[in-house]
Amino acid sequence: MAKYLDPKADVTFKKVFGEHKNLVISLLNALLPLDDGKQVESIEYLPAELVPRTPTSKNTIVDVRCEETGGRKFIVEMQMNWTADFRERVLFNASKAYVRQLDKSEQYNLLQPVYALNFVNKIFEPGMDGYYHYYRMVHAEDSGKVLEGLHLVFIELPKFKAKNLTEKKMQVLWLRFLTEIDEKSRSAPAALLDNPQTSQALEILEESAYSEAEMLDYDRYWDQVRRDKALMDERDAARAELDAATAELGEAHAKLDETHAKLDAARAELDAATARADAATARADAAVEKLRQDKLQTARNLKTMNLAVEQIATVTGLTVEEIAKL
Repeated sequence: MAKYLDPKADVTFKKVFGEHKNLVISLLNALLPLDDGKQVESIEYLPAELVPRTPTSKNTIVDVRCEETGGRKFIVEMQMNWTADFRERVLFNASKAYVRQLDKSEQYNLLQPVYALNFVNKIFEPGMDGYYHYYRMVHAEDSGKVLEGLHLVFIELPKFKAKNLTEKKMQVLWLRFLTEIDEKSRSAPAALLDNPQTSQALEILEESAYSEAEMLDYDRYWDQVRRDKALMDERDAARAELDAATAELGEAHAKLDETHAKLDAARAELDAATARADAATARADAAVEKLRQDKLQTARNLKTMNLAVEQIATVTGLTVEEIAKL
């Protein structure tokens, strides 16, 4: 009974697709959006490029770079843990491969398309049902107008379900190969064993075909994947805590602003009430003063009529002293 390794690991992925031209050709033809009559027929491997080793890209494989006899360039990558900048890095690498084709003495019309095929072992588009994401440069208003040159394909492996597909046989077989085979596999699906390409790939995955050094590399790779995942989980948890704290702070600021607004409104109401009270007081004072002046005038009138001071005081309510001063 065969014991298989996981094809997504660095050492296995390179051995299957980086050392067997017929297998990578089959993979490219099955997964890339190639028009009829433009299938890949022959390729030459190009040297693998070094990738900056950072905590979030240590398990990024840029191990299959090849060129078609006709000039088209192909880059195949496996990304175990999705990072926010992975899409941009893929675009950068594909663009770099595109411009490197041209020497100063050559013409732009000699440039050949670059295809970047990227397998991602994480769901990075949770709001979309499909697992296959194809990017190219199209006119914003007329998608039929295309600028050829860069073709970027991202495949979310966890979303792939073979039962959902009945067409594109080789695409289904290769994705089943990448998603259904791992260290726990002691037998392979009949569909993979019956197909010449996937059957050959399965033979390459048998643990007995790997040296002790290769197995050490294989184990180290998965250790790194686990460390990277733990690091990213910690980062995501910290970011979630920061987002929650930021949201709470925002709510507190909103409540504070609301309190300030209510306080300002209360102050405005108090100022308005004070102004009304002051106006009412002024009106009352004016009324009292008018009444007093009226009494004084009445007292003057009665005094000219030689009415006794005591009688005038009784009529007007003024004091004798006030009347005497008139």
